[in-house]
Amino acid sequence: MNATSDIVAKLWNLCNVLRDDGITYLQYVTELTYLLFLKMMQETDQEAVLPEGKRWGDLVALDGIDQLEFYRDLLRDLGRSGVNKRVQAIFANAQTALKQPRIIKKLVTSIDELDWYSAKEEGLGDLYEGLLEKNAGEKKSGAGQYFTPRCLIDCMVALMQPQPGELVQDPAAGTGGFLIAADRYIKQKTDDLHDLPTKQQNFQIKQAFFGMELVQDAHRLLLMNMMLHGIESTVTLGDTLGSDGTGLAKASLILTNPPFGTKKGGGSPTRDDFTYPTSNKQLAFLQHIYRSLKPGGRAAVVLPDNVLFEAGQGQKIRADLMDKCNLHTILRLPTGIFYSPGVKTNVLFFQRGKTERGNTEQVWVYDLRTNMPSFGKRNPLTRKHFEEFETCYGEDANGGSSRSDQAEEGRFQCFSREFIQERGENLDISWLRDESLQSAEDLPEPDEIASAIMEKLQVAITEMEALSVLLEE
Repeated sequence: MNATSDIVAKLWNLCNVLRDDGITYLQYVTELTYLLFLKMMQETDQEAVLPEGKRWGDLVALDGIDQLEFYRDLLRDLGRSGVNKRVQAIFANAQTALKQPRIIKKLVTSIDELDWYSAKEEGLGDLYEGLLEKNAGEKKSGAGQYFTPRCLIDCMVALMQPQPGELVQDPAAGTGGFLIAADRYIKQKTDDLHDLPTKQQNFQIKQAFFGMELVQDAHRLLLMNMMLHGIESTVTLGDTLGSDGTGLAKASLILTNPPFGTKKGGGSPTRDDFTYPTSNKQLAFLQHIYRSLKPGGRAAVVLPDNVLFEAGQGQKIRADLMDKCNLHTILRLPTGIFYSPGVKTNVLFFQRGKTERGNTEQVWVYDLRTNMPSFGKRNPLTRKHFEEFETCYGEDANGGSSRSDQAEEGRFQCFSREFIQERGENLDISWLRDESLQSAEDLPEPDEIASAIMEKLQVAITEMEALSVLLEE
């Protein structure tokens, strides 16, 4: 175990201390974010961004109720205007869930005693990402919706090949996994940016990566994550599917995993620039994405199965996507890799055309779902599982490499635009015979079955509410 994973394990074990205080997992990670920020500012000699008297040493020096009250005041004060903008955003509306002085004392003392020298050597950003991954993997935290598996992110980034000078957007940024991976990819190709001219280095640090996140707690985790990876670009707190989203700049590359489900309360997103209004958030995000690409820009997007087959507006949006973009590749992902076990997902890879019509001539589909094991804690998904797909995809980021159709016996097949039109623009294409034996032993865990049923019921109820609203108008 390296120093980073050792520290992550120690920090995560501290959550056991908080159970008696009624702290949830997400509250715990948020609480740790506040404390780790103060400590890391000290460790990296950046305490000048904090007001005097509001720093780690001031917190450590206190004890008992004085320490807890100082901490409460500190959170409030760092979220006020007049403080450094990044600090203010991390602490915006910050409140502590801690109620007992002994708890804050335990957390502060434990954090202070960690091997910070080794953590800095290995990278504080990796430490924080490890903590976020732990939180996402804990079912009770509910944080999996903000965390895409690292191996999937790395696969998508490697295939999209982000380049220096490109504007990279994530309109549903979560805790920043895609943007940080894209930054890491570019840094690995440019000797940590040192191969680039000074002007381009500044662009990469301050402008290259941008996007939006709706949930404030996720947004503060994102800001902390980006800061620890040396990214100073702006990711805004706001609603991409509302008027906020219209202000996002056109991108060279979009990498994202939008939230699943329908818009709460039914009805449509409040974007007045969408051609096809829909209460389905993923279909709305898909419209935002392909409309937000520069001509020639590319995207890799995680979307659930319903985007591939939903009728009505869904059919029109898919047709519009294939007109405006070259939808060259679909990767059908295994089940069980996200926080909701029953969700079936895909990655859509496409490039915005120079014209508005007829850009998709054929779609290649890779089935990584049929006859694959059920992934989860006992059998984690790894980058190795994507190796054959990456080979089939080829070296051209826009799907232009020479490809081989593996026919009905293989996982990679090509389908013409005419074939898809005849199916009513239905992209939910499968051909492999499922060889898995559905005996009692092979069925998913009961909680996975229940989760899948509940999700389908919730979608049905939300759609019925939306229909009811439309009928009343």
